[in-house]
Amino acid sequence: MDRLMHKILQSSVTHVLFAFCAMGSWALFANWGHPMPKPVYAGIVQGLMSATITYFLKRTIEALQTRFNGPSALWLPPLISASAGLVLLVTVHTLVGTPEVLKTIALPFGVAATYAAIYNFIVYKQRGAPRGE
Repeated sequence: MDRLMHKILQSSVTHVLFAFCAMGSWALFANWGHPMPKPVYAGIVQGLMSATITYFLKRTIEALQTRFNGPSALWLPPLISASAGLVLLVTVHTLVGTPEVLKTIALPFGVAATYAAIYNFIVYKQRGAPRGE
């Protein structure tokens, strides 16, 4: 049973579904004061966006880490990844007419940017970053 639980917790599908539910629920809450079905649409859109961003963020960080060396490998991959995610969130929510764009994306963007920075640092250290950096 422990082995099965460990496998479930490490599964990409688990992470994607969690992102969909958690951040979709946040968007529903952030837009709750607007007439239905706008909060529901915002929740679905944010859930899908968070699931997609969660899936691709790890891969993007890993790909960008191979393109930079030295100190730039420490800050450019998360900056590029987070910026791309922010542009995507603002653009999609604006296009679909989410009423509270800033409230809707604040938490998901903060979580994604923090994850990008932490994961990038881990990959950077695993690559054997030169001492003294």
